[in-house]
Amino acid sequence: MNRKIFSIPIEEVLPPVAAVLEGQGIPRWKQANGITLQLARDAVELYREKARPVGAGVEIAKDAFKPVFEGEGRNEPDSPVGPIFQASENLALFAVTIGQEICSEIRRLFRTNDFALGSMLDSAASEGTELTARAVEKLYLRHLKDFGFQIKGTGVLRFSPGYCGWHISAQKKLFDALHPSEIGITLNESHLMQPLKSISGVIISGEKNIFYFDDTFSFCRDCAEHSCRERIHAVTDHEE
Repeated sequence: MNRKIFSIPIEEVLPPVAAVLEGQGIPRWKQANGITLQLARDAVELYREKARPVGAGVEIAKDAFKPVFEGEGRNEPDSPVGPIFQASENLALFAVTIGQEICSEIRRLFRTNDFALGSMLDSAASEGTELTARAVEKLYLRHLKDFGFQIKGTGVLRFSPGYCGWHISAQKKLFDALHPSEIGITLNESHLMQPLKSISGVIISGEKNIFYFDDTFSFCRDCAEHSCRERIHAVTDHEE
């Protein structure tokens, strides 16, 4: 796969109302009151209007990815990303964003004291960014299939600097290799992306068993969500 830009249809990454409410601490099994439910629906419609989902991706060989992964040499020595990418079959760098306009709208709502809708829109935007990253994962899997790679038994999973012991400072070399400024993503001195609703990292494909690891590393204690658990289990959904 040569470097590609992906314009992703908004309907493919539209966050469900239930997910927006869950982002506000309201679990799916609990019925939200009418006002809260309407706020979540309004946030989804505002997301539909303001979000501009787009992604960039490029395949990278293992030997070329190694210095990207090593970054500035600040990774945890037991990061699981290292052995996983070494055991992989294919790798691709990626970055996605839903754009600056929706981030500006969130700030405007908070600035004008519309905290309820601003908070709901922030949850919708976070979920939408996650869905956009998943969409690019699926596109990469489709690319592998189209080029004749064996898909049955293959898993595809993404990892991002700042998680799983992969230090966030690796963003610099990742950006140097991918150049996501073309889709409007920049990096500040703290290695944080602008717009904020963006995700970057590497998509790894390989036998499904290479992705399984327990979240018992020392750095796992600093992770609030342990979202890797859900994504690792979801690898089994990529059967073709």
